[in-house]
Amino acid sequence: MRVIARLDIKNEFVIKGINFEGLRKIGEPIELAKKYYNQKIDEIIFIDCVASLYGRNQLFDIIKKSTEEIFCPITVGGGIRSLKDIEKLLKSGADKVAINSFATENQEFIKEAVNNFGGSTILANIEAKKVNKKKWEIYKFYGREKTGIELNFWVQKVQELGCGEIILTSVDKEGLQDGMDFEILDEVIDKIKRPIIFSGGFCKLEEVKRIKNYSCVSLSVASSLHYNNFSVSDIKNV
Repeated sequence: MRVIARLDIKNEFVIKGINFEGLRKIGEPIELAKKYYNQKIDEIIFIDCVASLYGRNQLFDIIKKSTEEIFCPITVGGGIRSLKDIEKLLKSGADKVAINSFATENQEFIKEAVNNFGGSTILANIEAKKVNKKKWEIYKFYGREKTGIELNFWVQKVQELGCGEIILTSVDKEGLQDGMDFEILDEVIDKIKRPIIFSGGFCKLEEVKRIKNYSCVSLSVASSLHYNNFSVSDIKNV
């Protein structure tokens, strides 16, 4: 199981909120990335949390500086709306890109990106919120706006379009640190034929054992690392 640090960034600071709201500053992205890299993190995800809302991604310089000292896979998301955006991020040092909002507006963009850069480079970043007992809806703009797209449909669609990996974040659990949303994971797991990065609500080492029971599921951690509840080795040694 890979352990992946997630750094959500706004105006050059790592931030953290609850359900993607009430954002507060945590620290400098490069310093935090170096800290987790030195703790032997398997991968780092940088997300520009306002990029899609404002139609731009401002992480290029952060990625360039990070890759001078950090030598683990780096995924970048937020505000990706063109092949040029992807090309620029990859040239800045990113290994992979995560696409959410623009893909929900233009589904063929994932296919176009895969055809140009390869499936292993393109991740589908899925943010979902529960609607009723057995239904979840996809959100865009960092959990701010409904898309009207149903989770099970979207999980299958992004795979048909060729994405190489999926980030699945529970909007309902994100930032709460009161347990991960295994209900949403169980809802889609039998439909997923790609590696999946599970995100939102991690707070107990016992959850690591549960995640290890799934095949091809990695753990994304933010708050528990940022607030020093656990180190990377604490999680890896479970």
